[in-house]
Amino acid sequence: MTDNVRRLDLRGQTLVASGFHAPVRGTIDWLEDALIAIDEDGLIVSVTRPGEAEYEMAKREAGRAGRLATLPAGTILLPGFVDLHIHAPQYAQLGRGLDVPLEVWLHRYTFPLEARYADTAFAGRVYRRLVDDLLANGTTTALYFATAHVEASNLLADICLERGQRALVGKVAMDDPAGCPDYYRDASPEASVESTRAVIGHIRAMPGNAKGRVLPVVTPRFIPACTDAALQGLGDLARDCGCRVQTHCSESDWAHGHVLARHGMTDAASLDRFGLLTAGGVLAHSNFLTADDMDLLVARKAAVAHCPVSNAYFAGSVFPLKAALEKGVRVGLGTDISGGPIATMLDAMRGAVMASRMLESGVDPDLPPEQRSSRAGARIDFRDAFHLATAGGGDALELPVGRFEPGCHFDALAIDCEAPQGGIRLWGTEAGDDLLQTILYTASRPNLARIWVGGAQVG
Repeated sequence: MTDNVRRLDLRGQTLVASGFHAPVRGTIDWLEDALIAIDEDGLIVSVTRPGEAEYEMAKREAGRAGRLATLPAGTILLPGFVDLHIHAPQYAQLGRGLDVPLEVWLHRYTFPLEARYADTAFAGRVYRRLVDDLLANGTTTALYFATAHVEASNLLADICLERGQRALVGKVAMDDPAGCPDYYRDASPEASVESTRAVIGHIRAMPGNAKGRVLPVVTPRFIPACTDAALQGLGDLARDCGCRVQTHCSESDWAHGHVLARHGMTDAASLDRFGLLTAGGVLAHSNFLTADDMDLLVARKAAVAHCPVSNAYFAGSVFPLKAALEKGVRVGLGTDISGGPIATMLDAMRGAVMASRMLESGVDPDLPPEQRSSRAGARIDFRDAFHLATAGGGDALELPVGRFEPGCHFDALAIDCEAPQGGIRLWGTEAGDDLLQTILYTASRPNLARIWVGGAQVG
């Protein structure tokens, strides 16, 4: 990539760039040679297109003031990706243990690994690599499950702030002896709540975090890992502190059946009675949501983190994404490190499109096509997936990210379509939707030439 960007820090600059964003699901907006003015805080002030009355004057004035930056030819600007479901400690087992059911995987692989994060030296080594890798993969906003440890959870938040990633970090609450091993759980419901409160206080008091680059999240692991007393206490805490909530919901047949047997209602309904469905909150997976559950999420303004790749390994079902979207449910995408053996939202987008097509067409080769179809009209396309990975994720979290619009944070990726080690190959005829499809389906890490969060280059 030939670099003619005069300042890597774009705060206080006006950028001339061509790129794509999808502020509304189903439509792609092409910005060609747009002027994107960014203030000193990294917020977009204005987006001006060629042909608009003020375009030439604004460009001249920015140039005279030494505040004009231009992306090189062959570089396409995209909004930064928003990953709504990451288990930060599980990065150390990415790609392992995917041959067993969820309930076995947790006890054989995941809980023993997460227990190691009592060692903050180990935690720091994994978390620094994770955050650096995710930024390099274009994840500018990350919603993290940490572990049950206060110190390691605080450390993850510190590293996100240090590295410049926009992040939401939750200390995992898990206190039920029936669902958690003796060596790895909170000592009591009160311990779950107070340790969560401690991490919230740490994140809000971090030096340099006055503007909330890193935010706290109340994080009950899921109902099978928590007593009712802990769930109620965490719901009360979320209300009192004004925090978002993240948890798992109806992830697998086993998890869904556990809640039905224990509470006599679905995950979503049970979480709601504890005050754990909140605006800006996120339910991971949610594969077995009923129509009533979807209506409840819409009413509470809660969102789903759709994790198509991990669902293929652990869910036993395909999330009815299109039905949820048409109901008005907020939905974004998640990698679900490490239930999903992926660490890039490009793979999550590709998986979402693929899963939707399989849900629509069916998968049993012994049936004729007219009998094989399981859910007519279920498919999405690259436009939907791109929206979900950017603006949709921002909407789910109620954060102004994922769009190139005034008032949004300038979180962005510079895609070098000519990077020799990258996956993109262009032949001179690609434009519009064809160009974006080529990027989304074939880009690899070397194509992500620059990453900005709040106008500052990171990574």
